[in-house]
Amino acid sequence: MKTTLDELLAFRTVVDSGSITAAAEQLGQTVSGISRALGRLEEKLDTTLLNRTTRRLVLTEEGSNFLQRARAILASVDEAEEQMARRRQQPSGRLRVNAAMPYMLHVIVPLVPAFRQQFPQIELELNTNDLVIDLLEQDTDVAIRIGELRDSTLHARPLGSNHLMRVLASPAYLKAHGRPTRVDQLAQHSLLGFAQPVSLNHWPLRGPQGDSLQITPALHASSGETLRQLALAGAGIVCLADFMTAHDRQRGDLVQVLVRDTVEVRQPINAVYYRNTQLSSRIACFLDFLQEQTRPG
Repeated sequence: MKTTLDELLAFRTVVDSGSITAAAEQLGQTVSGISRALGRLEEKLDTTLLNRTTRRLVLTEEGSNFLQRARAILASVDEAEEQMARRRQQPSGRLRVNAAMPYMLHVIVPLVPAFRQQFPQIELELNTNDLVIDLLEQDTDVAIRIGELRDSTLHARPLGSNHLMRVLASPAYLKAHGRPTRVDQLAQHSLLGFAQPVSLNHWPLRGPQGDSLQITPALHASSGETLRQLALAGAGIVCLADFMTAHDRQRGDLVQVLVRDTVEVRQPINAVYYRNTQLSSRIACFLDFLQEQTRPG
């Protein structure tokens, strides 16, 4: 059985205060509790640390040697606790963030300068992956995931679901191929879709299948950013979230089609990390900052 910090603290306090009674008052414990702690410590060490007389306590030679070690251990723990408290006040250390390329480029990257100015002690490591990753294998502290979560081993913190899905095309494409005015006319157009997951190829359009239309892409890509670039180049019609296309729509580089047939669908966005991982201060402040900066209005 190993020595506990409580036993070391009781031993040090008894020596410094000069009596078990004084130590009990200082630590807010009972006299019998302090006495038992000393007894357990001596039993574990199989030695006598203090000679007890009716008037005072005297350290044995073994007790004197052990006291030095006990002081060093407790001082180290105190220093570690103070350091953790300081880090909570001013978070520091490396933070490894993983997100799909579109979210990284259009949401996180523009916020990095302001985040670093507010939290200069945090060293960001930004990685992109358009597929669902294993956080441990990829050495990732927190991942941003878009869409419904299915992994029960992960703890999730919602970051919002304020990004509408829209069906879009470039003016050049519409000029060359015509603007669809009915959902069924999409069958005559070049549709841009995801290689995986195929669930992203369900567009929020009212049609024969209800409020969701499963498309058959003419061009597939694994990345939403690649699909965006294809749409901007006039390669076809695409369905993407607002966070990727807001500036494109404002500039008129992409325009929404089939507005009246579009169902309001918002993609949930979550920050995920393993359930057995304590949310460190640097992760918490990053997510707080991200949520505050992306809040609508």
